[in-house]
Amino acid sequence: MAALRNLIQTSCYGKIVSACGLQLKGCASEFSHAWCRNKTSGFAATTPAENTVELLGKLYPSDNYSNVTKKIISKVGKNLHNQRNHPLWLIKERVKDHFYKQYMGRFRTPLFSVYDDLPPVVTVEQNFDRLLIPQDHPSRKKGDNYYLNCTHMLRAHTSAHQWDLMHSGLDAFLLVGDVYRRDQIDCTHYPVFHQMEGVRLFSSHELFSDVRGGESFSLFEQGHRTQHKQAMHTMEAVKLVEHSLKRALTQLVVHLFGNAGAENRIGWAFGLGLERLAMILYGIPDIRIFWSEDERFLKQFRVPHIHQKVLFQPFSKYPPVINNISFWLPSEKYSQNDFYDLVRTIGGDVVENVSLIDEYTHPKTKRVSHCYRITYRHLERTLTQKEVSSIHQSIEESTVQELGVEGRF
Repeated sequence: MAALRNLIQTSCYGKIVSACGLQLKGCASEFSHAWCRNKTSGFAATTPAENTVELLGKLYPSDNYSNVTKKIISKVGKNLHNQRNHPLWLIKERVKDHFYKQYMGRFRTPLFSVYDDLPPVVTVEQNFDRLLIPQDHPSRKKGDNYYLNCTHMLRAHTSAHQWDLMHSGLDAFLLVGDVYRRDQIDCTHYPVFHQMEGVRLFSSHELFSDVRGGESFSLFEQGHRTQHKQAMHTMEAVKLVEHSLKRALTQLVVHLFGNAGAENRIGWAFGLGLERLAMILYGIPDIRIFWSEDERFLKQFRVPHIHQKVLFQPFSKYPPVINNISFWLPSEKYSQNDFYDLVRTIGGDVVENVSLIDEYTHPKTKRVSHCYRITYRHLERTLTQKEVSSIHQSIEESTVQELGVEGRF
């Protein structure tokens, strides 16, 4: 269960935007199912000039917010979750299949519509403002996101599309897509990963129609409603929505993992990370493997039906090559994610792990020094110390030039 808690994070205790763009108090989101409506997207391009970024057929002017790298741009448009027989596609299809069978509309058609090909470039307003995320919220930091410029970015979560879909009149849908975040480097973190989320909105009739005395219940307390915020939901409404969400997630977990049981423990969370699910279900040890085009990996997931059990078989475990890098931090603000992003850009997927192994403050000057251990390991062949040394030297030089550090190497 501890592993499952890392997979599922809930909006039950947070906030979600309603079809009117208003904040809903309490639990107002639920997972369910739908027929699939795909939208087409383009594919990643290159950066034609230093002052612009071309992506999905559009040009974006660069400014002091721009921090997306060519390495990240090369991942845009891959859409692993839509590549048939890829493990992420299998997970997506299994979740869809569950909701198709569990949730039906009035005419026995799927209740939930599915959107799994929405373009990942969104506005800052879509990613933050429309979800009522404050201007000073730390989740907006450049250090944690990939910005094309001050107005456009690569989505940090699939929730960036919620407002638009709800304003189109939808009240039950699933969202699937690749999302982008600057993060640490290890076997469970990657700057591009895939999310799947669901939204379910209830009218008063839908929520209370099967409840004895439901005609006397209301969705909202007698309270103040503003342009940006709804009135407080009634306790009856919150309890019913909470029960609906809990039932949906319990059924999904049993569908994917079997009836494991939590015995005398309690917990709640929601928000599916497809990589985390696939790593547990299929025994995949390293998140980089999802991007492998090695036939020895891909053929393991060509199964006759989506529910067939698959246990990943390592096709080889090549030895690591480990090098350290240490430097004095600049006097101005330093972000570890800037360093991780630089290492990823230069080393690519041969970098398996980067960990801070020592932090030293000089007793007199108060200057701070960091020492990082970088583990290099290729997924498909043995690396030589000579080629690793070349990569490592490039990282050292770029760290000095781009981050303004003083090397201790």
